[in-house]
Amino acid sequence: MREEKNPVLGGTLYLVGTPIGNLADISERAKKVLSEVDIIAAEDTRVAGKLLSCLGIRGELISYYEHNRAERGREIVSHLLAGKSCALVTDAGMPAVSDPGQDLVKLCAEENIPVTAVPGPCAAITAVALSGLDVDKFFFEGFLPRQSKEKRERLELIAMIPATVILYEAPHRIKTTLKELYAALGNRKCALCRELTKLNEEIIRTDLAAAAEFYDSAEPRGEYVIVIEGSDGNKLTASSEKEELTALSPEEHVAHYENAGKKRMDAIKAAAADRGMTKSELYAILTERKNNE
Repeated sequence: MREEKNPVLGGTLYLVGTPIGNLADISERAKKVLSEVDIIAAEDTRVAGKLLSCLGIRGELISYYEHNRAERGREIVSHLLAGKSCALVTDAGMPAVSDPGQDLVKLCAEENIPVTAVPGPCAAITAVALSGLDVDKFFFEGFLPRQSKEKRERLELIAMIPATVILYEAPHRIKTTLKELYAALGNRKCALCRELTKLNEEIIRTDLAAAAEFYDSAEPRGEYVIVIEGSDGNKLTASSEKEELTALSPEEHVAHYENAGKKRMDAIKAAAADRGMTKSELYAILTERKNNE
């Protein structure tokens, strides 16, 4: 392996990977390209501006994000066809991965414009490597749809994938999403990865049942990558498993988890999650039923 001193070429789009949390992860090649291109297209020019300032780079910044990608994409293509060079950066990680940059790459492909990558950090790959799960095969889902119907359909498909699954989620949605994952996929091993490469990096290796309850008492912080064990093809489907468990009496439901090795209060937590209620609500029901015997 040797260092290639490739010059920045006009009429070329450069996909430049940027740090996902630790500035020291920026590559020398990334710094070189960012300092030499004619235009830098950024998901958020404020975020990119801070990065460039830290690197001592001054460049022409333009925005390219979800809501202007059609118009701005055509503008960038025009610059490239005119012989200018352009670097595309996202707020963190690799452009075009769960990012509107994929549309710009498609536009360039249609116009036979050269596109090359300056590889850098990627939250999905970092998380799957740290997860402790089987990573011989994995499926990247990215962010789940916001609409309930679309999300439900995606979860039904994810439940059948025989490979480790990677999702992204924001802190204000993580609690709801974990409960939905548990309801749709059943109980599987998972890893909750947050603040990757930062000082407060945290990897929580657990299962979906425990994860669904974890943020009832903890405050979510930072962007999350959720890594989930794939379907093994032998377990009950998540929906049928949940249907069988919720068809039991509350006492039988709790006993199911106790027989599986959970302590009493942990078993009540798990059963409550299955039934869409809090632990205290189920505990009150169990107490009332016992007093009425």
